[in-house]
Amino acid sequence: MFENKVVPLRQKDEIDDPLTEILRAGAKRLIEQAVEAEFAAFLGSHADLKLADGRQRIVRHGHDPVRPIQT
Repeated sequence: MFENKVVPLRQKDEIDDPLTEILRAGAKRLIEQAVEAEFAAFLGSHADLKLADGRQRIVRHGHDPVRPIQT
């Protein structure tokens, strides 16, 4: 008789508890909201800075909707 005594180890990113998964997702959302709010305040505090041609000196980049790549 062969009895397997190997115990699988839990992986680092593996969540086996639904409550932990909910808490992690909520914490991630809170951090994202805090960073967004801090950056919005930063942009607001520097809104009066202008380039020589009248455009805003500090702007937000990289938040356009995702577009399909055409080749």
